Amino acid sequence: ETVAFIGATGSGKTTLVSLAARFYDATEGTVLVDGVDVRDYTFDALYDRIGYVTQKAILFSGDVRGNVLFGASRGKDSDADVQKALELAQASEFVDRMPGGIHAPIAEGGTNVSGGQKQRAAVARALITDPQLILADEPTGALDSRSSDALLELFGELNGTGQTILMVTHSVNAASHAGRVLFLRDGQVYHQLYRGGESQEAQFRRISDTLTVLAGGGEPHA
Repeated sequence: ETVAFIGATGSGKTTLVSLAARFYDATEGTVLVDGVDVRDYTFDALYDRIGYVTQKAILFSGDVRGNVLFGASRGKDSDADVQKALELAQASEFVDRMPGGIHAPIAEGGTNVSGGQKQRAAVARALITDPQLILADEPTGALDSRSSDALLELFGELNGTGQTILMVTHSVNAASHAGRVLFLRDGQVYHQLYRGGESQEAQFRRISDTLTVLAGGGEPHA
């Protein structure tokens, strides 16, 4: 499924995905990925199962293809693997362009990539190991509305091919694309909404109404 976590700053959204990715370990409780405690995986084995997409795509010097290959693990670094990831992320058309690196100036000669293209390149890098789970931390936060919608549609297509998407967001629009929305408050899952057969527009309204009730200290409807 595609699950969105939404909540105020400090509610625990980024902590949640950081624990799943083992950026740090939980001080209490257990985090399971595919039924196994994340601490029982080697890092290579864990990152074969999860892909991570951040709010602002962190790309390195070199072309898009090289950035995608950077995410590969041993045995999943062939040209075919790279090409598959690029195609899934709809990034093949700008594979030879130069993102410019984290601190590099704007490239010359028309080789730049847009913010939306950088994010798709980052998605391709997350996909190269064919992960079961994609963790996306505010993936639309640095994008304009058009690029955001394109990325959310891409996530929907990836989910349709069998990938689970766990997305952290402040955006009601982004959350409304998910099949399930969990509301976090003070580190706790406080409420959830299933989209079911609702349209994205109807789910948008339900999420907005729920956030209004929560902000006022009330109890949301089931």
